[in-house]
Amino acid sequence: MTERPIKRALVSVTNKAGVVDFVKTLEDEFGVEVISTGGTAKELAAGGAHVKPIEDYTGFPEMMGGRVKTLHPLVHGGLLCRRDNPQDMADAKANGVNMIDMVVVSLYEFEKTVAKPNVTFSDAIEHIDIGGPSMLRSAAKNNDFVTVVSDPQDYDPILSEMRANGGATTLATRRRLALKAFTMTAKYDAAISSYLADHVAVPQAASSLDSSVEFSFPELLTITAAKQQSLRYGENPQQSAAVYHLGNASAHSLGMARQIQGKQLSYNNFLDADAAWTAVREFDEPAVIILKHQNPCGSAVAHDVTQAYDRAFQCDPISAFGGIIAVNREVPLSLVEHFADNNKQFVEVLIAPSFSSDALARLARRKNLRVLETGGIDKGVSLEIRSIDGALLVQETDRVDEDPASFTVPTKRKPTDSEMDDLLFSWKVCKAVKSNAILVAKNRAGIGMGPGQPNRVDSAQLACERAEKTCDRMGVAAEGLVAASDAFFPFRDCVDLMARHGVAAIIQPGGSIRDNESIAACDEHGIAMVFTGKRHFRH
Repeated sequence: MTERPIKRALVSVTNKAGVVDFVKTLEDEFGVEVISTGGTAKELAAGGAHVKPIEDYTGFPEMMGGRVKTLHPLVHGGLLCRRDNPQDMADAKANGVNMIDMVVVSLYEFEKTVAKPNVTFSDAIEHIDIGGPSMLRSAAKNNDFVTVVSDPQDYDPILSEMRANGGATTLATRRRLALKAFTMTAKYDAAISSYLADHVAVPQAASSLDSSVEFSFPELLTITAAKQQSLRYGENPQQSAAVYHLGNASAHSLGMARQIQGKQLSYNNFLDADAAWTAVREFDEPAVIILKHQNPCGSAVAHDVTQAYDRAFQCDPISAFGGIIAVNREVPLSLVEHFADNNKQFVEVLIAPSFSSDALARLARRKNLRVLETGGIDKGVSLEIRSIDGALLVQETDRVDEDPASFTVPTKRKPTDSEMDDLLFSWKVCKAVKSNAILVAKNRAGIGMGPGQPNRVDSAQLACERAEKTCDRMGVAAEGLVAASDAFFPFRDCVDLMARHGVAAIIQPGGSIRDNESIAACDEHGIAMVFTGKRHFRH
């Protein structure tokens, strides 16, 4: 195929960065006729470009507040016409359709619009671009002849290629640009679909008009993600990996966090940082989570985050080495000094909403430490997605949002106020522990953790043993402890074991056919037990 020089271009962009220089070069260096629309035409004219307004080209005015301007046969005929097809060319000539060799389009910023906290539904709808995607798709479909430009980063490479090819682009470049354009329109449509799925109620039975019908997950789940970076390797060195950014990510999510310093995050860093950040966001009080291999080995709340860090570190100093620290308040210098200078703790990642200037100055001395700033705290995504072989599993995000007023106490002894504070603390942390999960706490610190065992008794044994070691290390009595279990006790053996290790109160979902046995065991040992009515497995 003989490449044809670009003679006519249509330019309509929301992102106007670099567009004036690009268009002026097309005109001055290559003699390209440029057609443009609305605000883009004004911007180009003000910059010294000589553009033809779209209404002069089509003979049809922009109308309906700009909703209709490029949806015209002279536009799409000029884009879709196959230059090597005699019938197409005859139709074009008969209908006065001139060829358009290049389209430069960036779309209305729908995702930025709907990310605004107070955006209205009608405003979101008005930011759905129609003409832009239509032009991109027409030009990309006809990439044998038309160059489609959807990214300002391509301006300079395209000009360089035109200089090397007598004003033409190569077929290989046009194919690459077509792929980019279709990827962009797919992502754009998916963002719209995702927004509408969150804001439009769809009955579970599509034909049902009964307003009482429960709502369900969409029949077609659209997901798009932009590659953020390649990773050095995956979970193991022999596995390749990358991280992708979801368009509907919440503002203060891990995916949106700013890395202030440190080495590139690894695959495992991302997994652990996510688990730690998710866990620490459960707390309204100043809280610190130290997480290692997906489990919170240290956890505490206190009057300030430095005190919370000190207490979290004391939970398990050995496991804290090489862990992730998540903080739900601004990190002060004192916290950094305590982990870096006092404890000499090696930390892979430190994540928090913000950092004081003197804390950042001290952190800079640990050049490899990955420091992530989220800018704030929010609840995160509403849906969790996991991949399995050939499919995706999708579920609502699990949160500890139970109202303590709904809890029941089936035992003779009721928890004291201080025990109840510890129980509520342990219940939130236990959700972050791999199931089967048992967490033993004292004075709102997670002093003993039993994660991921095939049976709950082994988890309880581990948690209690670790709690006793922590008490020895802290110089306090291993008594008056509380324990949380992420699911019910199938037998009374866990209660009996915990009683031997100084546990005075237990919080668990309840719901076992043998709950009465566990209740009886608690009554025998003088233990208070709280039923929450909800479980929090984390596999």
